[in-house]
Amino acid sequence: MTMEPEVTNASASICDFCSIIAGESAAEVIYETASTISFLPLNPATYGHTLVVPKNHVRDIWEINLEAANELMAATLQVAHGIRLALKPEGLNLINSSGAVATQTIFHLHIHLVPRWENDRVGKIWPPDRPLPEAVREELAEGMREGIETARRSRLPSQ
Repeated sequence: MTMEPEVTNASASICDFCSIIAGESAAEVIYETASTISFLPLNPATYGHTLVVPKNHVRDIWEINLEAANELMAATLQVAHGIRLALKPEGLNLINSSGAVATQTIFHLHIHLVPRWENDRVGKIWPPDRPLPEAVREELAEGMREGIETARRSRLPSQ
């Protein structure tokens, strides 16, 4: 069941993406569905860098429900294939930043599709040069498995 976007003038006035969705700000829209919009950012990391955004205002990955997440990912896949056919990149980074410490600057969930070419202006972003020690990795994995199980029992993400 897809719901119509809930963009109000109040949300549009405080969120750049809601303003684009409401038609109050201009954007170079390249793809749109009933629940998502995809457009070129003002300061792209690479040629063809695109944002895919849910039309309903959702702050970050932790606030989106499962149905909306499925719709967002379906639109992301469609745009990724379009980028591949149109631009023929050598690779593609799919990036979501949730929270200020992760460099989220607009607090409306969005997925970055960043086409990549050898020696592009982004450069190497990971993996780090040193691996995580095995004992730390094992402890980390156990804590994450417990967190995932707790989220599952709590029915997160919400349906």
